[in-house]
Amino acid sequence: MERQGVTRRLAAILAADVAGYTRLMELDEETTLAAWWRARREVIDPDIAAHGGRIVKHTGDGFLAEFTTVTEAVKCAAGMQQKLAPLAAGMSRDKRLEFRMGINLGDIVVDDEDIYGDGVNLAARIEGLAEAGGICLSADVYNQVHKRLDYDFEDLGERRVKNVSEPLHVYRLLLGGRAAEKPSRPLWLG
Repeated sequence: MERQGVTRRLAAILAADVAGYTRLMELDEETTLAAWWRARREVIDPDIAAHGGRIVKHTGDGFLAEFTTVTEAVKCAAGMQQKLAPLAAGMSRDKRLEFRMGINLGDIVVDDEDIYGDGVNLAARIEGLAEAGGICLSADVYNQVHKRLDYDFEDLGERRVKNVSEPLHVYRLLLGGRAAEKPSRPLWLG
């Protein structure tokens, strides 16, 4: 039996966290917190809002956001990573705040305060596969965006992740280079 006010819907879920956050906090708590708050104020919060997303929760060293489209979730994540990199560039390598991001498309359970379900859990597991400063996508997300967005992607194949019975097919979004411009209309239409 579902609680009153609880609904289900399909959503694009972006999970992100700071790579090596515990080490950064131990090394220099004040600088790490200042960098985190700056990243939120200058990049994360405004970019998520600009792409029609909403932050569902902050997790101390990261956040969980939902979007109505995977295209906006991927564009938002790519834009954030590109804007966050220069913020970290001025810091020594061992003190840089670098985010890992994972995006999944899935069914979620929504209540007044939070989102739950496999869609959310898989986004968090996919995020854990990303490198610092990187973005990984589920195959469902990749299938929706690879022809629409002019980014390059790397197929990472199937990956086993903690507490998930089936392997996940995962792709990496390559931020260093964009694919060749896609024609605005099919070539056969002349």
